[in-house]
Amino acid sequence: MAETAPPAARPAAPEFDPDRLDAFLRGRIPGLEGRPEIARISGGQSNPTFFVTYPNRRLVLRKKPPGELLPSAHAVDREARVLTALAGTEVPVPPVLLFHPEPDVVGTPFYVMERVEGRVFPTCDLPGAAREERRAMVLAFAETLARLHEVDWRAVGLEGFGRPGNYFERQVARWTKQWEAARFRDIPELTRLARWVAENVPPDDGATALVHGDYRLGNVMFHPTEPRIVAVLDWELSTLGHPLADLAFSVLGWRAAPEEYGGILGMDLEALGMPGEEEYVAHYYASRRTPAPRLGRFHIAFAQFRFAVIFEGIAARARSGTAASADALAVGELSRAYARRGIETIS
Repeated sequence: MAETAPPAARPAAPEFDPDRLDAFLRGRIPGLEGRPEIARISGGQSNPTFFVTYPNRRLVLRKKPPGELLPSAHAVDREARVLTALAGTEVPVPPVLLFHPEPDVVGTPFYVMERVEGRVFPTCDLPGAAREERRAMVLAFAETLARLHEVDWRAVGLEGFGRPGNYFERQVARWTKQWEAARFRDIPELTRLARWVAENVPPDDGATALVHGDYRLGNVMFHPTEPRIVAVLDWELSTLGHPLADLAFSVLGWRAAPEEYGGILGMDLEALGMPGEEEYVAHYYASRRTPAPRLGRFHIAFAQFRFAVIFEGIAARARSGTAASADALAVGELSRAYARRGIETIS
Protein backbone atom coordinates (compact mmCIF):
# COMPACT_ATOMS: atom_id res chain seq x y z
CA MET A 1 0.00 0.00 0.00
CA ALA A 2 1.26 3.46 -0.84
CA GLU A 3 1.97 5.55 2.22
CA THR A 4 -0.89 7.99 1.75
CA ALA A 5 -3.15 5.98 -0.58
CA PRO A 6 -6.39 4.10 0.03
CA PRO A 7 -6.29 0.29 -0.30
CA ALA A 8 -4.76 -0.83 -3.59
CA ALA A 9 -7.12 -1.58 -6.46
CA ARG A 10 -6.82 -4.05 -9.29
CA PRO A 11 -8.88 -4.52 -12.46
CA ALA A 12 -12.17 -6.22 -11.68
CA ALA A 13 -12.44 -9.95 -12.19
CA PRO A 14 -15.41 -11.04 -14.35
CA GLU A 15 -17.58 -11.25 -11.23
CA PHE A 16 -20.25 -9.14 -12.94
CA ASP A 17 -20.92 -7.47 -16.29
CA PRO A 18 -19.47 -3.91 -16.30
CA ASP A 19 -21.77 -2.86 -19.14
CA ARG A 20 -24.86 -3.90 -17.21
CA LEU A 21 -23.65 -1.95 -14.18
CA ASP A 22 -22.86 1.08 -16.34
CA ALA A 23 -26.35 1.07 -17.88
CA PHE A 24 -27.95 0.75 -14.45
CA LEU A 25 -25.92 3.60 -12.93
CA ARG A 26 -26.68 5.93 -15.85
CA GLY A 27 -30.37 5.41 -15.18
CA ARG A 28 -29.98 6.30 -11.48
CA ILE A 29 -27.18 8.90 -11.29
CA PRO A 30 -27.57 11.87 -13.66
CA GLY A 31 -24.63 13.30 -15.57
CA LEU A 32 -22.25 10.35 -15.78
CA GLU A 33 -19.89 10.72 -18.72
CA GLY A 34 -17.72 8.25 -20.65
CA ARG A 35 -17.05 4.62 -19.81
CA PRO A 36 -16.26 3.62 -16.23
CA GLU A 37 -13.07 1.97 -15.08
CA ILE A 38 -13.87 -0.70 -12.50
CA ALA A 39 -11.22 -1.94 -10.09
CA ARG A 40 -11.57 -4.13 -7.04
CA ILE A 41 -10.10 -2.77 -3.82
CA SER A 42 -7.74 -5.24 -2.22
CA GLY A 43 -7.48 -5.71 1.51
CA GLY A 44 -10.17 -6.52 4.05
CA GLN A 45 -12.31 -9.61 4.46
CA SER A 46 -15.77 -8.10 4.28
CA ASN A 47 -18.05 -7.10 1.43
CA PRO A 48 -16.31 -6.98 -1.98
CA THR A 49 -15.65 -3.33 -2.79
CA PHE A 50 -14.93 -1.70 -6.15
CA PHE A 51 -13.83 1.69 -7.39
CA VAL A 52 -16.15 2.73 -10.23
CA THR A 53 -14.43 5.66 -11.88
CA TYR A 54 -16.03 7.76 -14.60
CA PRO A 55 -14.14 10.62 -16.28
CA ASN A 56 -16.29 13.07 -14.29
CA ARG A 57 -17.33 11.06 -11.17
CA ARG A 58 -15.52 8.83 -8.67
CA LEU A 59 -17.74 6.21 -7.02
CA VAL A 60 -17.39 3.20 -4.75
CA LEU A 61 -19.57 0.07 -4.97
CA ARG A 62 -19.95 -2.40 -2.11
CA LYS A 63 -21.76 -5.67 -2.67
CA LYS A 64 -22.62 -8.83 -0.85
CA PRO A 65 -20.20 -11.68 -1.62
CA PRO A 66 -21.42 -14.53 -3.80
CA GLY A 67 -22.14 -17.97 -2.40
CA GLU A 68 -23.49 -19.31 0.87
CA LEU A 69 -22.88 -17.00 3.84
CA LEU A 70 -23.20 -17.17 7.61
CA PRO A 71 -26.58 -16.03 8.97
CA SER A 72 -26.91 -12.21 9.10
CA ALA A 73 -23.42 -11.69 7.63
CA HIS A 74 -22.57 -9.12 4.93
CA ALA A 75 -25.77 -7.12 5.34
CA VAL A 76 -25.15 -4.37 2.78
CA ASP A 77 -28.71 -3.13 3.24
CA ARG A 78 -27.99 -2.30 6.89
CA GLU A 79 -24.70 -0.71 5.88
CA ALA A 80 -26.42 1.59 3.38
CA ARG A 81 -29.13 2.44 5.90
CA VAL A 82 -26.75 3.50 8.67
CA LEU A 83 -24.56 5.53 6.31
CA THR A 84 -27.63 7.37 5.06
CA ALA A 85 -28.81 8.00 8.62
CA LEU A 86 -25.44 9.42 9.69
CA ALA A 87 -25.26 11.96 6.87
CA GLY A 88 -25.26 15.38 8.49
CA THR A 89 -24.15 14.15 11.94
CA GLU A 90 -20.73 14.70 13.53
CA VAL A 91 -19.68 11.21 12.38
CA PRO A 92 -17.89 11.48 9.00
CA VAL A 93 -19.23 8.98 6.47
CA PRO A 94 -19.22 8.71 2.66
CA PRO A 95 -22.42 9.97 0.98
CA VAL A 96 -24.62 7.07 -0.22
CA LEU A 97 -26.16 7.54 -3.67
CA LEU A 98 -28.25 4.40 -4.05
CA PHE A 99 -28.99 0.91 -2.71
CA HIS A 100 -30.13 -1.92 -4.96
CA PRO A 101 -31.53 -5.00 -3.18
CA GLU A 102 -31.76 -7.34 -6.18
CA PRO A 103 -29.08 -9.61 -7.72
CA ASP A 104 -29.89 -8.68 -11.34
CA VAL A 105 -27.12 -6.08 -11.83
CA VAL A 106 -23.95 -7.42 -10.15
CA GLY A 107 -25.13 -10.81 -8.88
CA THR A 108 -25.88 -9.74 -5.29
CA PRO A 109 -27.40 -6.71 -3.52
CA PHE A 110 -25.14 -3.64 -3.52
CA TYR A 111 -24.94 0.05 -2.82
CA VAL A 112 -23.00 2.92 -4.36
CA MET A 113 -21.44 5.87 -2.55
CA GLU A 114 -19.24 8.83 -3.36
CA ARG A 115 -15.52 8.15 -3.19
CA VAL A 116 -13.82 10.03 -0.35
CA GLU A 117 -10.14 10.85 -0.76
CA GLY A 118 -7.74 10.18 2.07
CA ARG A 119 -5.39 7.76 3.78
CA VAL A 120 -6.28 4.26 4.95
CA PHE A 121 -3.62 2.43 6.95
CA PRO A 122 -3.21 -1.35 6.87
CA THR A 123 -1.77 -1.73 10.38
CA CYS A 124 -2.13 -0.02 13.75
CA ASP A 125 1.33 1.58 13.63
CA LEU A 126 0.03 3.91 10.88
CA PRO A 127 2.92 3.25 8.45
CA GLY A 128 3.90 6.23 6.36
CA ALA A 129 2.35 8.78 8.72
CA ALA A 130 4.73 11.31 10.24
CA ARG A 131 5.76 10.50 13.81
CA GLU A 132 4.59 13.91 15.02
CA GLU A 133 1.04 13.37 13.71
CA ARG A 134 0.41 9.81 14.92
CA ARG A 135 -0.67 10.75 18.44
CA ALA A 136 -3.20 13.26 17.09
CA MET A 137 -4.47 10.65 14.64
CA VAL A 138 -5.08 8.07 17.35
CA LEU A 139 -6.75 10.63 19.60
CA ALA A 140 -8.97 11.63 16.65
CA PHE A 141 -9.85 7.95 16.40
CA ALA A 142 -11.02 8.08 20.04
CA GLU A 143 -12.92 11.33 19.52
CA THR A 144 -14.75 9.97 16.47
CA LEU A 145 -15.88 6.91 18.41
CA ALA A 146 -17.13 9.15 21.23
CA ARG A 147 -19.10 11.22 18.69
CA LEU A 148 -20.63 8.05 17.24
CA HIS A 149 -21.81 6.93 20.67
CA GLU A 150 -23.42 10.33 21.26
CA VAL A 151 -25.60 10.08 18.12
CA ASP A 152 -29.32 10.20 18.90
CA TRP A 153 -30.20 7.07 16.96
CA ARG A 154 -33.92 7.65 17.25
CA ALA A 155 -33.62 11.17 15.83
CA VAL A 156 -31.63 9.97 12.78
CA GLY A 157 -34.19 7.28 11.93
CA LEU A 158 -32.53 4.15 13.32
CA GLU A 159 -35.38 3.00 15.53
CA GLY A 160 -35.51 -0.78 15.11
CA PHE A 161 -31.90 -1.00 13.89
CA GLY A 162 -31.21 -3.24 16.87
CA ARG A 163 -32.74 -4.29 20.18
CA PRO A 164 -31.82 -2.12 23.19
CA GLY A 165 -30.94 -3.98 26.39
CA ASN A 166 -29.13 -7.23 27.29
CA TYR A 167 -26.70 -6.60 24.46
CA PHE A 168 -23.77 -8.68 25.67
CA GLU A 169 -25.96 -11.63 26.64
CA ARG A 170 -27.43 -11.67 23.14
CA GLN A 171 -24.07 -11.10 21.48
CA VAL A 172 -22.37 -13.94 23.30
CA ALA A 173 -25.18 -16.24 22.15
CA ARG A 174 -25.02 -14.89 18.59
CA TRP A 175 -21.27 -15.25 18.14
CA THR A 176 -21.26 -18.67 19.75
CA LYS A 177 -23.83 -19.71 17.13
CA GLN A 178 -21.73 -18.12 14.38
CA TRP A 179 -18.74 -20.11 15.61
CA GLU A 180 -20.73 -23.35 15.56
CA ALA A 181 -21.97 -22.57 12.04
CA ALA A 182 -18.42 -22.01 10.79
CA ARG A 183 -16.70 -24.65 12.93
CA PHE A 184 -14.62 -27.24 11.11
CA ARG A 185 -11.86 -27.88 13.67
CA ASP A 186 -11.20 -27.83 17.40
CA ILE A 187 -9.52 -24.81 18.96
CA PRO A 188 -9.28 -25.50 22.72
CA GLU A 189 -8.48 -21.87 23.57
CA LEU A 190 -11.59 -20.69 21.74
CA THR A 191 -13.71 -23.30 23.51
CA ARG A 192 -12.40 -22.11 26.88
CA LEU A 193 -12.85 -18.44 25.99
CA ALA A 194 -16.42 -19.02 24.78
CA ARG A 195 -17.27 -20.70 28.07
CA TRP A 196 -15.71 -17.87 30.11
CA VAL A 197 -17.52 -15.03 28.34
CA ALA A 198 -20.82 -16.91 28.61
CA GLU A 199 -20.31 -17.32 32.36
CA ASN A 200 -19.17 -13.75 33.01
CA VAL A 201 -21.69 -11.53 31.22
CA PRO A 202 -22.13 -8.45 33.46
CA PRO A 203 -25.60 -7.30 34.55
CA ASP A 204 -27.27 -5.13 31.93
CA ASP A 205 -26.75 -1.43 32.70
CA GLY A 206 -29.18 -0.18 30.06
CA ALA A 207 -26.54 1.68 28.03
CA THR A 208 -27.54 1.74 24.35
CA ALA A 209 -25.78 3.49 21.47
CA LEU A 210 -25.29 3.15 17.76
CA VAL A 211 -22.23 0.90 17.56
CA HIS A 212 -20.00 0.37 14.54
CA GLY A 213 -19.16 -3.26 15.26
CA ASP A 214 -15.73 -3.24 13.59
CA TYR A 215 -14.18 -0.02 14.86
CA ARG A 216 -10.43 -0.27 14.28
CA LEU A 217 -7.81 1.95 12.70
CA GLY A 218 -7.98 0.04 9.41
CA ASN A 219 -11.63 1.04 9.03
CA VAL A 220 -11.23 4.80 9.16
CA MET A 221 -9.91 7.16 6.49
CA PHE A 222 -7.70 10.07 7.47
CA HIS A 223 -7.45 13.36 5.63
CA PRO A 224 -4.75 13.27 2.90
CA THR A 225 -2.48 15.68 4.80
CA GLU A 226 -4.06 16.32 8.22
CA PRO A 227 -4.37 14.10 11.32
CA ARG A 228 -8.18 14.00 11.25
CA ILE A 229 -10.71 11.43 10.13
CA VAL A 230 -12.74 12.16 6.99
CA ALA A 231 -14.70 8.88 6.79
CA VAL A 232 -15.56 5.87 8.92
CA LEU A 233 -15.84 2.80 6.68
CA ASP A 234 -17.17 -0.79 6.76
CA TRP A 235 -20.44 -0.55 8.68
CA GLU A 236 -21.75 -4.05 7.98
CA LEU A 237 -21.69 -5.07 11.66
CA SER A 238 -23.29 -1.88 12.98
CA THR A 239 -26.33 -2.10 15.24
CA LEU A 240 -27.87 -0.66 18.36
CA GLY A 241 -25.75 -2.04 21.15
CA HIS A 242 -23.49 -1.32 24.06
CA PRO A 243 -20.81 1.36 23.56
CA LEU A 244 -18.22 -0.70 25.44
CA ALA A 245 -18.36 -3.32 22.69
CA ASP A 246 -16.88 -0.76 20.26
CA LEU A 247 -14.43 0.68 22.78
CA ALA A 248 -13.11 -2.76 23.74
CA PHE A 249 -12.74 -3.82 20.12
CA SER A 250 -10.92 -0.60 19.27
CA VAL A 251 -8.14 -1.31 21.79
CA LEU A 252 -7.29 -4.79 20.51
CA GLY A 253 -4.45 -3.40 18.42
CA TRP A 254 -2.53 -2.63 21.60
CA ARG A 255 -3.03 -6.24 22.71
CA ALA A 256 -1.99 -7.97 19.47
CA ALA A 257 1.44 -8.45 17.91
CA PRO A 258 2.28 -7.06 14.44
CA GLU A 259 1.79 -10.49 12.87
CA GLU A 260 -1.65 -10.72 14.49
CA TYR A 261 -3.54 -8.48 12.05
CA GLY A 262 -1.20 -5.53 12.39
CA GLY A 263 -1.18 -4.94 16.13
CA ILE A 264 1.42 -2.88 17.97
CA LEU A 265 2.04 -5.07 21.03
CA GLY A 266 5.79 -5.15 21.67
CA MET A 267 6.56 -2.16 19.45
CA ASP A 268 8.26 1.00 20.74
CA LEU A 269 5.25 3.30 21.06
CA GLU A 270 7.35 6.29 22.06
CA ALA A 271 9.52 5.94 18.96
CA LEU A 272 6.36 5.64 16.84
CA GLY A 273 4.77 8.67 18.48
CA MET A 274 1.77 6.52 19.44
CA PRO A 275 -0.23 6.91 22.66
CA GLY A 276 -0.71 3.86 24.84
CA GLU A 277 -4.01 2.07 25.38
CA GLU A 278 -4.62 3.85 28.68
CA GLU A 279 -4.27 7.31 27.14
CA TYR A 280 -6.49 6.34 24.21
CA VAL A 281 -9.26 5.06 26.50
CA ALA A 282 -8.99 8.12 28.75
CA HIS A 283 -9.35 10.39 25.73
CA TYR A 284 -12.48 8.53 24.62
CA TYR A 285 -14.07 9.19 28.01
CA ALA A 286 -12.92 12.81 28.02
CA SER A 287 -14.55 13.24 24.59
CA ARG A 288 -17.94 11.91 25.67
CA ARG A 289 -20.57 14.56 26.41
CA THR A 290 -22.66 12.22 28.54
CA PRO A 291 -21.56 9.76 31.26
CA ALA A 292 -20.34 6.43 29.88
CA PRO A 293 -19.88 3.03 31.58
CA ARG A 294 -16.34 1.92 32.35
CA LEU A 295 -14.34 -0.58 30.34
CA GLY A 296 -13.59 -3.90 32.08
CA ARG A 297 -11.96 -7.28 31.57
CA PHE A 298 -15.13 -8.91 30.26
CA HIS A 299 -15.49 -6.37 27.46
CA ILE A 300 -11.93 -6.96 26.23
CA ALA A 301 -12.30 -10.74 26.44
CA PHE A 302 -15.60 -10.62 24.58
CA ALA A 303 -14.03 -8.47 21.83
CA GLN A 304 -11.22 -10.99 21.45
CA PHE A 305 -13.68 -13.89 21.40
CA ARG A 306 -15.80 -12.21 18.73
CA PHE A 307 -12.77 -11.36 16.57
CA ALA A 308 -11.57 -14.95 16.83
CA VAL A 309 -14.99 -16.14 15.62
CA ILE A 310 -14.89 -13.66 12.73
CA PHE A 311 -11.50 -15.00 11.66
CA GLU A 312 -12.81 -18.56 11.94
CA GLY A 313 -15.66 -17.59 9.63
CA ILE A 314 -13.09 -16.30 7.13
CA ALA A 315 -11.23 -19.59 7.34
CA ALA A 316 -14.48 -21.49 6.75
CA ARG A 317 -15.28 -19.37 3.68
CA ALA A 318 -11.76 -19.92 2.38
CA ARG A 319 -12.36 -23.68 2.52
CA SER A 320 -15.57 -23.24 0.50
CA GLY A 321 -13.99 -20.78 -1.95
CA THR A 322 -16.22 -17.78 -1.17
CA ALA A 323 -13.87 -15.61 0.92
CA ALA A 324 -13.54 -11.98 -0.19
CA SER A 325 -9.74 -11.86 0.02
CA ALA A 326 -7.06 -14.00 -1.59
CA ASP A 327 -5.21 -14.36 1.73
CA ALA A 328 -8.32 -15.44 3.63
CA LEU A 329 -6.90 -18.86 4.54
CA ALA A 330 -3.87 -17.31 6.24
CA VAL A 331 -5.99 -14.64 7.91
CA GLY A 332 -8.33 -17.33 9.19
CA GLU A 333 -5.49 -18.77 11.24
CA LEU A 334 -5.68 -15.63 13.34
CA SER A 335 -8.68 -17.15 15.11
CA ARG A 336 -6.20 -19.18 17.16
CA ALA A 337 -4.08 -16.12 17.91
CA TYR A 338 -7.00 -14.01 19.15
CA ALA A 339 -8.37 -16.90 21.20
CA ARG A 340 -4.96 -17.12 22.90
CA ARG A 341 -4.99 -13.37 23.54
CA GLY A 342 -8.41 -13.77 25.09
CA ILE A 343 -7.07 -16.44 27.43
CA GLU A 344 -4.33 -13.98 28.46
CA THR A 345 -7.04 -11.41 29.28
CA ILE A 346 -9.02 -13.75 31.54
CA SER A 347 -6.05 -15.44 33.20
